[in-house]
Amino acid sequence: MSREIVNAICATLPGADVSDPWGGGHDAWKVGGKMFACIGSTGEGVSVKTADIETAQMLIDAGQAQKAPYFHRSWVLVPLDAEAEELRHRLEISYDIVRAGLTKKAQAQLPPRRG
Repeated sequence: MSREIVNAICATLPGADVSDPWGGGHDAWKVGGKMFACIGSTGEGVSVKTADIETAQMLIDAGQAQKAPYFHRSWVLVPLDAEAEELRHRLEISYDIVRAGLTKKAQAQLPPRRG
């Protein structure tokens, strides 16, 4: 996997947009103004939100992810060399969690989520 593939996956998610809020080459993917994925300037992996701290810890313990630096403990860093389907799955789950946390009004303004 690469930054380009992660960005291509995120770009397919309805209402997702990318920015570099801190400068220096970060790709921060947001839906409704809330971040669901971030690739740091070094490009070691992509930080994604999990359902809770316990899920994040389980992924870390299973060796599928690492603690995401600078993020809450419910976020993990998935390495870019992860299996393509696992990476897509983690990105979509993060997107769905963040989208579901938006106000009903913000959710209604987004294109429908398929799949």
